Amino acid sequence: MDNQLYELKVKDRQSFINFLNLLRQDLLQNPETWENKTLPDFLDALESYTEDIQGYYNNTNANVDAEKATWSTFADIFKGAKIYE
Repeated sequence: MDNQLYELKVKDRQSFINFLNLLRQDLLQNPETWENKTLPDFLDALESYTEDIQGYYNNTNANVDAEKATWSTFADIFKGAKIYE
C-alpha cells in the first residue's frame, strides 16, 4: 500500500481523490507507519507541514513553488503530515 501511495502521480482532482482513498487505506492497514494517527494530531501536522513544504521542495531540488499549489502539492502536504513531528 505504501508504495502505491507514493507512486501515484497526482495531477488532477480525480487522481487526488484516488490518493485520499489510498491514504485512508494506508492508515487502516499500516497505522504503525503513521506518526499522527488522531485527527487533532494529523491536522496539527498538516498545518505545520503546509508552512514548511517549500523547505522540503528546496531540499529535494524539486523546483516547485509551493505558492502556486497544485493537486500534487496538496498530496505532498498530506503525505508529509502522515509522518511530520
